[in-house]
Amino acid sequence: MRDVVIIGIGDIRVGEYWDKSLRHLAHDAIMAALKDAGVERVDAVVVGNTLASFLAEQGHLGALIADFVGLRGVEAVRVDAADASGAAAFRWGYMAVAGGLADVVLVVGVEQMSERSAEEVVRAHTSVLDQEFEGIHGATPNSVQALLMRRYMHEFGVAREDFGAFPINAHANAVGNPQAMFRRAISEKAYARAGLVAEPLNMFDVSPISDGAAAVILCPADKVNAYAHTDKAPVRVLASAVATDAVAVHDRKDPLFLQAAYLSSHAAYTQAGITPRDVDLFELHDSTSIMAALSLEACGFVARGRAVHFAREGGIARNGLIPISTMGGLKARGNPLGATGVYQIVELVRQLRGDAGDCQVKHARIGMAQNLGGTGATAITHILGIG
Repeated sequence: MRDVVIIGIGDIRVGEYWDKSLRHLAHDAIMAALKDAGVERVDAVVVGNTLASFLAEQGHLGALIADFVGLRGVEAVRVDAADASGAAAFRWGYMAVAGGLADVVLVVGVEQMSERSAEEVVRAHTSVLDQEFEGIHGATPNSVQALLMRRYMHEFGVAREDFGAFPINAHANAVGNPQAMFRRAISEKAYARAGLVAEPLNMFDVSPISDGAAAVILCPADKVNAYAHTDKAPVRVLASAVATDAVAVHDRKDPLFLQAAYLSSHAAYTQAGITPRDVDLFELHDSTSIMAALSLEACGFVARGRAVHFAREGGIARNGLIPISTMGGLKARGNPLGATGVYQIVELVRQLRGDAGDCQVKHARIGMAQNLGGTGATAITHILGIG
């Protein structure tokens, strides 16, 4: 296995793009990443996407995007792991470089949802659940996570308002991120007054329907000088790990414990030779506030039932014990599903390079990203380091 580094990153502002197609969004992120790395050609392209087959009736994204950005002829595939498709694409790219199958790999995550109605998007997104046992009853990802939140409140004696620390933190951080969809802070009062989406989840607990694209360029650590023409410091991939659990929440041993997140994070800690205490920031999958809480607990940053209290006490702030959603997270940066996992990697690279501007976490040397598919049936964890 070869050591792998990230030599280029690029992304576009998350938002609603009515005047651009899926391929144009991917193009803009890819061009930015190629420029950042100082490379013109790659050996392979890996695309992460979740809903294009449903919403755009467009499959075959690997070849489509490779052709559109001037890379016709190279190996190109699309990877699908539900909401974790972006991180899955990154892992495929990492494995290709680490295994010696390619030297320079472009990974891009892209999603466009705003051109279709909210009803169509929700119906398509429901495909990430177990259709025979969850979808058939009208369940959606948000409604299932609402059930988890209600159960968490019952088990651990917390109130709905206590979860407000997660979106309040995310929105406060997004103010300093020019690529974020919602660059506005929110107050506890605003959170408490927000309308319900799926009780007890309210509008500020749930990440928005978003469009976006993000890209990274990977190469072997010992060939950086041969391929990269940039003064940016390469960021090392210290660990990459994937685990799965039952897709249907009712089939899990404990619905309030994200077993896949636990398994993938602890495998990643072992690969990197670190413990949770060594992680300087954590870009977790805060698709809803309850998932942020469950992720913190499953990954070993806080004891079970304590995540909400930890957040309210400032533990997740940029100056806290484990900063999360440092550039807005899924909630405020936005959640363009298949691109989200790549956005997390891009944001970690900016933090580790010291290029995160107003969002910068001081003295960041090791960062972790975890992208979840569905309601946690797939968990993909990556740990990056500098120096």
